[in-house]
Amino acid sequence: MRILVVDDDPQISGLLKRGLSYEGYTVETASSGQEALDKARDNAPDLVVLDVLMPGMDGFEVARRLRQGGETPILMLTAKGTVADKVTGLDAGADDYLVKPFEFEELLARIRALLRRRQPQEAETLRFGDMTLDTLTRQVTRGGMPIELTAKEFDLLELFMRHPRQVLRREQIYERVWGYDFEGESNVIEVYVRYLRAKLEAGGRPRLIHTVRGVGYVLRD
Repeated sequence: MRILVVDDDPQISGLLKRGLSYEGYTVETASSGQEALDKARDNAPDLVVLDVLMPGMDGFEVARRLRQGGETPILMLTAKGTVADKVTGLDAGADDYLVKPFEFEELLARIRALLRRRQPQEAETLRFGDMTLDTLTRQVTRGGMPIELTAKEFDLLELFMRHPRQVLRREQIYERVWGYDFEGESNVIEVYVRYLRAKLEAGGRPRLIHTVRGVGYVLRD
């Protein structure tokens, strides 16, 4: 994946380039809005990390012009953190907004989330025991009977069905299902596992989602 980092501060762009390159991304930098537009036109990146406060053309205008030319994900990275600034950035075409100072791990999580959204959706049917899950129609059946799930219940079950018999840690589940927006301690996983069990085990069907105490959960017979 190619990432274009746009920031007029060479120290920040250098740090981001080294850090993102270490994570396996191909990184190009630009120090001005016009340079960013030129590089994006010549070799379209998979994602743009864009500063707002730059001399000449600011990040808001760069985002507007990038959005006119395509659907490349844009993550704004800036010290301007008021609600009004965030609204302006999102209205300009940004997909996400991270305020300086920031933790590099959070930046990585947001980048991963944006790149996942860009992946093309293909029809796929997952099966485990007497249960099937259609990733395109988002329909679930067990024993041939349809099961109505909420969006989050479906995402959680899909994660389990993509990793059958594998113990999933709570941290993995938080990142995959709730993403970077989830913060703090909570029993949200327990609550949704309870919802899923109630629906999957209706009618006396045997349990499939099991608790591994102190670790997480596992889908197994």
